[in-house]
Amino acid sequence: MPIDPKEVAWVEEPKIGLLEALYIPAILNGLRTTFKHAMQPSVTLQYPEEKPKLPPHFKGVHRLNRDDQGRVKCVACFLCSTACPAHCIEIVAAEADKSDPKWADRDKYPSKFVIDELRCIYCGMCEEACPVDAIELTTLYNLSELGSQDKRSQYMYDREKLLEVYDITTGAGTDPIRTHAGSLGPASEPGAPMPRAKA
Repeated sequence: MPIDPKEVAWVEEPKIGLLEALYIPAILNGLRTTFKHAMQPSVTLQYPEEKPKLPPHFKGVHRLNRDDQGRVKCVACFLCSTACPAHCIEIVAAEADKSDPKWADRDKYPSKFVIDELRCIYCGMCEEACPVDAIELTTLYNLSELGSQDKRSQYMYDREKLLEVYDITTGAGTDPIRTHAGSLGPASEPGAPMPRAKA
């Protein structure tokens, strides 16, 4: 079915004067925008003297949480390493000694837990996959502040280093903020920080 000619609106090509042909108005508009931004105060952060204000849900360095008895909360289920798209988590499980009252309620614990912080993409999939909330991403962003790292191997955070990050963040009161379901979606409302384990 052909289009009715009454419904077609023909557009006339605009007439361009000498100033428009020389781009003088466009240049003047660009200079005006440049001077307007030049007169505004700078928004550059003078890092490292000024520290950035990060949102509470910022995903930084990992930590392994402790349970209420001070043990590592991880039960070596391998769900975090399975979910990790960067394959940067290595876990070696060990059977818990049932004769030791400290481990009587556990079947397994991680004898080795290593995260390559340089390979990680900080997506948070490990945190989502963990069934016991053992691993979390913290608001720490500067790896060099956590020790003198001058070799790549020092960015391989083992179980003790991850537990040390837990102690640092709970001591500083910078626990990750948990979210819960709200009217806008499954994680739209901020919640309280995770309860701290007793030292």
